[in-house]
Amino acid sequence: MDLILWRHAEAEDLDETDEGGGDDLSRRLTPKGEKQAARMAAWLDRQLPEGTRIWSSPAVRTEQTVLALGRRYRVRHELAPDGTPQGLLNVVQWPDARHPALVVGHQPTLGRVVAGLLGIESGECSIRKGAVWWLRRRERHQGWQTVLLCVQSPELL
Repeated sequence: MDLILWRHAEAEDLDETDEGGGDDLSRRLTPKGEKQAARMAAWLDRQLPEGTRIWSSPAVRTEQTVLALGRRYRVRHELAPDGTPQGLLNVVQWPDARHPALVVGHQPTLGRVVAGLLGIESGECSIRKGAVWWLRRRERHQGWQTVLLCVQSPELL
């Protein structure tokens, strides 16, 4: 199974929201963030396997990021900024789902998922805004392992 983790692109600060410091979920992408999302979406559109299931946090910034891809997606509360790594893995049915999964979400949850799946001792991994981390579960030598296929940043596209 492939698990593709896409951190939302650059978003406004809380004090820049319409509520002026109000709801974190209402933060929107900045103009730079819109460009990051568009660049990464164009790259992903060429790379995503057929049948990829796409999931997004309910935050405005994540929905704006995934909308750049122009594909159907589902919003799940478990992927909100206060979500947990296990909640994310449950949503995508890791590692048993038959289809690849793309999740558009937040730090630190995405980084904690990466750290957990790759066995990073600190339990933390930093993921840049707008970046994609592509993981795959495979069987090798009569055992299962998770491998990192790709890390892509919008600045390099």
